[in-house]
Amino acid sequence: MNVQTSASPVATPLDGGGLTDASTLVRGISPVLAVPFTDAGDVDFEGFGRVVDHVLGTGVTSVMFPGFASEYYKLTEDERRELTGILLRRTAHREDLAAIVAVQDHTTRMAVTRAREVVAAGADLINLLAPHFLSPSRRSQIEHVTAVLAAVAPTPVVLQYAPNETGSSLDAATIADLVRAHPNLRLVKVESNPPGRLIGELAALDPPVTSLEGYAGVQLPDAWRRGAVGSQPGCSFTEIYVEIWRRLTSGDEAGGEDLHRRLLPYISYWMLDTELIIAAEKQISFRRGLIDSAHCRRPAHVLDAEELRRIEVFLQEFADLLPDLSRRD
Repeated sequence: MNVQTSASPVATPLDGGGLTDASTLVRGISPVLAVPFTDAGDVDFEGFGRVVDHVLGTGVTSVMFPGFASEYYKLTEDERRELTGILLRRTAHREDLAAIVAVQDHTTRMAVTRAREVVAAGADLINLLAPHFLSPSRRSQIEHVTAVLAAVAPTPVVLQYAPNETGSSLDAATIADLVRAHPNLRLVKVESNPPGRLIGELAALDPPVTSLEGYAGVQLPDAWRRGAVGSQPGCSFTEIYVEIWRRLTSGDEAGGEDLHRRLLPYISYWMLDTELIIAAEKQISFRRGLIDSAHCRRPAHVLDAEELRRIEVFLQEFADLLPDLSRRD
């Protein structure tokens, strides 16, 4: 899919001439795609294609790549470019799917260049992470975000707010100013801990700012009640998140709460450390047969015997929602 935000009805060279607002597809569960490696540590490009195909087949309407769950900070530029191409070739002709491509570059010049390149390549939305290396000032963060928003307009942008991982902070009032100045800032991925208050503050703004919850869905029911339109977890057990969201939004709030309550002991432990949940999700994908190796590029968390045992317990508990994927054509 290659589309244009409804903020402007006129096609631009960046948007391919479409008239659909891709940001409206970023609803429900929007998984962040993992990158499988071989046991030797090389990128498994064919395996990544299988990951994409599987996740797109779970009923989601958008996916994001690359994020922390993708180990983006361990990829070379050539690897990242090729992986992005694998994703975009699968979404280019799908009007029911939106591909969100992330821009995490620290320098504004590089971020603007990357954002323009991925939009030209077919990205439907940009996921923008503000700079955080060596604690840049709030003014520097705002200038960076503003430059990227202007560079890709009218392509819609998701602003990722992850203070625990980055140490950066942009409050609701600042985000509101950015939205008023740049209508293509369409969503905010809120990963503060807890996220609910900021989600509620953004929803109460004029104009309201639409939010996604991140952080592995640890606070998913609360975020939904406060106005979040979706969640962006990892992709190794997308089916569970999809079912939680289906229940919450179809009138079965108690059922959604119950399923989330069963999931919470696992994800709350894994999210104690970013590398821990990456390793756990890789192991889950490997055990399900989705990928051929659970390898994480170093530095990485090495799962101990008890952590591996708990993953087996997890897979047994949710076996009804997580089919064996090892039998591939």
